[in-house]
Amino acid sequence: MAIHPSAQIHGAAIVEDGAEIGADCRIGPFSVIGPDVRLAAGVEVKSHAVVTGHTSIGEGTVIFPFACVGEVPQDLKYKGEASRLEVGRRVRIREGATLNTGTEGGGRVTRVGDDCLLMTGAHVGHDAQVGSSVILANDVALAGHCVIGDGVVIGGLSGIHQFVRVGKGAIVGAVTMVTHDVIPYGLVQGPRGRLDGLNLVGLKRRGLSRAEIAELRAAYRALATGEGSFQDRAAKLEAAGSGNAHLREMIAFILGGSERSFLTPR
Repeated sequence: MAIHPSAQIHGAAIVEDGAEIGADCRIGPFSVIGPDVRLAAGVEVKSHAVVTGHTSIGEGTVIFPFACVGEVPQDLKYKGEASRLEVGRRVRIREGATLNTGTEGGGRVTRVGDDCLLMTGAHVGHDAQVGSSVILANDVALAGHCVIGDGVVIGGLSGIHQFVRVGKGAIVGAVTMVTHDVIPYGLVQGPRGRLDGLNLVGLKRRGLSRAEIAELRAAYRALATGEGSFQDRAAKLEAAGSGNAHLREMIAFILGGSERSFLTPR
């Protein structure tokens, strides 16, 4: 066990032999830190939280009471193989959230990027790959093998089906079930998620110019109508060429293949 001398560990906490506790970490009462856990500098684990498994937590992350971080997957195919959970820097893991390690079938690692907010009761399933600056609102559930791009916002009580990809900068409304891939910067809403346009508020917050947003909206309309499949229309946009990096990113996402097909414009 390696505990930095500046770490503050409450006498009622359990830190198992083998754990690595970085500088200025704080561990509250009745929390449990497993033997294969690594906490980087400045991590705070509040009371009654559990961090277990082969789990690494990045600098400045805060884990709130009753969160369970690094437990084994909720997958009947899991047979005890060694797998990991990697959580980035400055993540907020709120009360009752759960994050599972990976499985052999999914690369054996679950990842969460930097500066994410996982609100109360949020779940990150096995082998999920979550980007940076992602917000999962209360009771959002990410099934196994999901891929969530940077800057995605998912509203409360929503569920993302296994193997679904949600592209960078997309927003999913509350109480929505998403069963197909979501294009970057897409807007999804409705009980059975519909692609209802672009996340215009998010695009403006990213500092895109009016001309850049107009080009993205025109591309969205081209994807919604015309001959051929959704991918055929994306290929035509690619062939036309564009200097808009956000549009190129959207086209690459569509042409990159999908395990679940796509939510397409209404």
